[in-house]
Amino acid sequence: MDAPADAADADEQPPPARRVNLTPRQARQVRIVLASVLMAAMAAVLVIRLASRTSVLVVGVYGAALILCGVVIELSRNGRTRLGTWLLGLGLAAALAADWLLLP
Repeated sequence: MDAPADAADADEQPPPARRVNLTPRQARQVRIVLASVLMAAMAAVLVIRLASRTSVLVVGVYGAALILCGVVIELSRNGRTRLGTWLLGLGLAAALAADWLLLP
């Protein structure tokens, strides 16, 4: 009688992991915090780059990145989290590419 019980235990598998979705409010908060952290990082990089080389182009590239982070924070506050995420990703990638390509 023990054999069927063991076979039943072997067939049991743990329940599949469920995907945890964020509520819209949580998603907005995550994007706001992420944009705020990236804004602080861009400000730190701006200070470091200005210490090594003073240039209007440096201020322009990193100033645009700081403005972009502020725009993403406002978009997230107004519920446009997907648009803000795409804008943040593409905008910061463009800022880093401009730094690499334009700034010596």
